[in-house]
Amino acid sequence: LGVDIGALAPVDRHVEGVVDMVLDATGHCDAPLSPERLFGWHAALFPTGFSGLIQIRVGQWRDDATGPMQVISGQGLRQRVHFEAPPAAQLPTEVNRFINWANASTPEPALIKAGLGHLWFVTLHPFDDGNGRIARAVGDLLLARADGSPQRFYSLSAQIQRERKDYYDVLERTQKGTLDVTEWLIWFLAALHRAVDSAQHTLDGVLVKTKFWQRWSGTPLNERQIKLLNRLLDGFDGKLTSSKWATIAKCSPDTALRDITELIVLGALRKTPGGGRSTAYEIAG
Repeated sequence: LGVDIGALAPVDRHVEGVVDMVLDATGHCDAPLSPERLFGWHAALFPTGFSGLIQIRVGQWRDDATGPMQVISGQGLRQRVHFEAPPAAQLPTEVNRFINWANASTPEPALIKAGLGHLWFVTLHPFDDGNGRIARAVGDLLLARADGSPQRFYSLSAQIQRERKDYYDVLERTQKGTLDVTEWLIWFLAALHRAVDSAQHTLDGVLVKTKFWQRWSGTPLNERQIKLLNRLLDGFDGKLTSSKWATIAKCSPDTALRDITELIVLGALRKTPGGGRSTAYEIAG
């Protein structure tokens, strides 16, 4: 359907592990969080025990053996510390507090709890790597509980990936500031709204496309016509002229014009209003 997979980075070395984690988080949203469940998610993300070329502790909390857990950018004298996580020695206690809160019935509205859960986990930063992806899965789990259903057609995780610069900026301001999380929650809820809008747009497009092909399913069309109609239905970038048709369909200009004329006569295609030097065409609706 074109709906995004949550928590999936644009290029992820272990896509199957990410998908397994997200499906477990949302499909079994009523199951309690536990250290073992979080360890399982972490192991799914790093099945080789390596993050890139670096060996990491998989399925266990970080130990800070090489120093405090810091999020750093830049090199040498230009290094900048964006965030320093709590010491590893505090993790068993702090993670247990988080898990107990996540599993308990608490007074916060469900959507607020999802935002707080995401922020709380990513601030603990309990693993050597993969904390952001797991935090997004935790958020998706809490959102699925808020929806009262494991089946959702939107993905906040994917929306965060699309807006990751703004995400990191608001996260850093929140983690470095006071204990006021208002700005974070405003951003989180707005991103959720955009995720729902994006999913609605995708689903609207699917329904339009389905309805169109249901109408024309009994009409014999050639492969070129089917291909270009699908391009238009998917949202053609720019104006579709006969010359672009010929280029995309890899046919002669005469053949392209013949294809277009047939579709206009059928009522599947029409000329766009305005005319001009190059006539363009659109789906007749």
